[in-house]
Amino acid sequence: MWGGISGFSLRRLLIGHPLATAQLRHERLTKIKALAVFSSDALSSTAYATEEILLMLILAGSGAVGLSIPLALGIATLLAIVAFSYYQTIHAYPGGGGAYIVARDNLGTFPGLVAAAAILTDYVLTVAVSISAGVAAVTSAFPVLYPYRVPIGVFLIAVITILNLRGVRESGTIFSIPTYFFVGMTLTMIGVGLGRWVLAGMPPAQPPQIDYPATHALTLFLILRAFSSGCAALTGIEAIADGVPAFKPPESRNAGRTLIAMATLLITMFLGITFLSHQYGIVPDEHTHETVISQLGRVVFGDGTLLYYFFQAATMLILVLAANTAFADFPRLSFFLARDRYMPNQFALLGDRLVFSNGILALALASSLLLVIFDGKTTRLIPLYAVGVFLSFTLSQSGMVARWWRRRGPHWWLKMGINSFGAMMTAVVLCVFIVTKFIYGAWIVVLWIPIFIGFFLTVHRHYQDVAAQLSLEAFGSPPPIRRHRVIVPIAGVHRAVIAALNYARALSDDVTAVYVEVDPNETLKVRRKWQEWGDGVPLVVLPSPYRSIVGPLVDYVDRIDDKRRRDQVVTIVLPQFVPARWWHHLLHNQTALLIHLAFLFRREVIVTHVPFHLHLNHEEQRK
Repeated sequence: MWGGISGFSLRRLLIGHPLATAQLRHERLTKIKALAVFSSDALSSTAYATEEILLMLILAGSGAVGLSIPLALGIATLLAIVAFSYYQTIHAYPGGGGAYIVARDNLGTFPGLVAAAAILTDYVLTVAVSISAGVAAVTSAFPVLYPYRVPIGVFLIAVITILNLRGVRESGTIFSIPTYFFVGMTLTMIGVGLGRWVLAGMPPAQPPQIDYPATHALTLFLILRAFSSGCAALTGIEAIADGVPAFKPPESRNAGRTLIAMATLLITMFLGITFLSHQYGIVPDEHTHETVISQLGRVVFGDGTLLYYFFQAATMLILVLAANTAFADFPRLSFFLARDRYMPNQFALLGDRLVFSNGILALALASSLLLVIFDGKTTRLIPLYAVGVFLSFTLSQSGMVARWWRRRGPHWWLKMGINSFGAMMTAVVLCVFIVTKFIYGAWIVVLWIPIFIGFFLTVHRHYQDVAAQLSLEAFGSPPPIRRHRVIVPIAGVHRAVIAALNYARALSDDVTAVYVEVDPNETLKVRRKWQEWGDGVPLVVLPSPYRSIVGPLVDYVDRIDDKRRRDQVVTIVLPQFVPARWWHHLLHNQTALLIHLAFLFRREVIVTHVPFHLHLNHEEQRK
């Protein structure tokens, strides 16, 4: 059928042809591609982490922006500690050591579910924040597009979704170029900016280009708010530990080296952007909405130069593709949870292209919804962002502490000390973030995580109940079927009805045809034709003064079905013709479907369909 074939072709055009399961081992990533796939989120955060620090500091006036340097150094130190802690996790869990697995194995099921809820929430926010920040890079270069930021963002999520549905290796190839383009342009910008500063005799920092009056006192609370906002630079560090199985062998060694490379680049770029922004007096512009990194690019490369537009294009691409880190890890974590029966089984299934398609689509839908709700503004999303990140960091590192304490082994005290320090630091930052950002939106995540955990537990209880009811261990022999009554609902007498009747008579000798009378004149015609074609099968006519088809049939089954007898089965055989084209379904009522739904939850009542396939006429076949 043309419509079906066309849809099939479009699907193949977008995501490619199916891959055999045997090809899974070939869908592994080299260190070069893995850095692009798993590090784009972390590296892209350098495009907005500095700005988030400055947005808090200017509340105390433009003179407070000098604190951005010590705050950035503190964040860089924390980043190094967390990265080194995860380096240990990678080698301890070569099969993938995300926060869920580490916390579950070492702290127990509930801490594991808390970590899973936190990190899944973070992945959804990662997509929304990255896309909104990427669109902000575009609107900074082309302000006329600012009113259309939400549709642009949703469109970009759709593009990334399609790319990820194509498979790991193909997405790795596609995402490598923008990632390294951004790294190259950013390092070039930092190098040129530092070179100009050195050649100018390393002068002191210029005064801020915009003079903001102080609206808040420069308190410890405000400084902690700025610090916690800048900690957005740490998001995405866990991704490599989650995705160890996606690396080419030896997986742990390649993943560890990729993590070191990512942390080095991230610290260099973050400190470089923060330092140059301070030296050149760049602060957020709340009137034009131009980003800090865009302003820095204008100063270093020159306003309107080709290099500036290349830099903005690179920033936009990395921010948009940073969402790919979440698209790589959200489906993988969903698989682990589904495997443990805490998420629906559909999330454990591999799609045509050897990726967890259902997880990818669920993430795309949730992040698009979030983007629309928060109007595509990065600053409104950031307060929600890092709560889940640092909660999962803390649980993961605490789990590693418990692991070293329990297993001991060579240098266990040193390993435990490193993870203990990492857990302590991330716990402190988590508390700071909750306290300073609670009223600005963090309360949403604090509320959402328990809801997510409740969902996990509900799903798990359901699967446990299903397993108990399906178990053969306490299974007693059911009573044998002594009476099998078959009912064939008909709306007329035609070939589809005769086919269903023949099938029904093959099941049982106790067959009854049932006709629901809506028009008495039609009933006479049906009775006459049934005498000719019914072959002795009794016909029961059910009056329906209110023209309901399903109701009288349900009442009739209730009358003949003796619920006290467990050895009796009622089967409803539904004649159903299948049109030759998909759109022909729209021209017919769906009574068979309604009857099926009416008896779906009835015990001892079985509904089966007997399809009668219609053919195209000669004229349609020629078309």
